[in-house]
Amino acid sequence: MQATLLIRRRARLRPGTFTEVVIWRLPRRVPGSQHRYKYRMALVDRGVCVLRYDNEAGKGDHRHIGDLETAYGFTTVEQLLDDFDADIGRFLDEHPGDWEPAA
Repeated sequence: MQATLLIRRRARLRPGTFTEVVIWRLPRRVPGSQHRYKYRMALVDRGVCVLRYDNEAGKGDHRHIGDLETAYGFTTVEQLLDDFDADIGRFLDEHPGDWEPAA
């Protein structure tokens, strides 16, 4: 079995802010994870990655919110996407109309 690309998408949320999601199903699990998915998901605001979920080999499932890195308890791809969307919503709520393009 080869790796299968499940999702690859980039979405613009507002000027200067976008998300990128890439999820693969693998023939075997990534070292450090207990499942057979490889993923990276990011929210980029004005050229800065402010939120990222990923599971790089050996490090396992985790997320970055700003400079803070925490473990992430992966259950399903659907829950992963829901959790990422919820974090995006919180970021956008915390940074609403004060958005100004970077100089």
